[in-house]
Amino acid sequence: MEKQENKEGIKGWLNPGRYGIERFAYWLMRLTGIGLLVYFIAHIYETSTILNGKAAWEKMLDLTQTTEGHIILAIVIGMCVFHTANGIRLMLGHGGIGVGKPGRPDYPYTPRSINMKNKLCIYASIGLAALAMMYGLGVMFGE
Repeated sequence: MEKQENKEGIKGWLNPGRYGIERFAYWLMRLTGIGLLVYFIAHIYETSTILNGKAAWEKMLDLTQTTEGHIILAIVIGMCVFHTANGIRLMLGHGGIGVGKPGRPDYPYTPRSINMKNKLCIYASIGLAALAMMYGLGVMFGE
């Protein structure tokens, strides 16, 4: 009996062709959640520097008002918009809205409940996040 190799490693996890857009949305939802948590903690730290006086506050603002700071803020805007839009899609899906009827699990086990409406919402979430990031960059860099 010949041994069959099936070792893709991390590349296999991130392969959108293997699992589809649903897996991509799953990972992106987790990454944006972690990113927003990190931003939340950093924002609290940044805001708390006002307790150290006006000089410390202005020093912190000078640190954030750079090109890198603006790019990070644009990424935060995109994470926030995607996480919100995809979260709304998931809440509606859990309520049965936009989800197809379940079918018998025949090979190759394509879920019938994830229909084109659901996939379109994932693409719309990604598109809205990209538009929000572009708008944020336009505002911060003064078009």
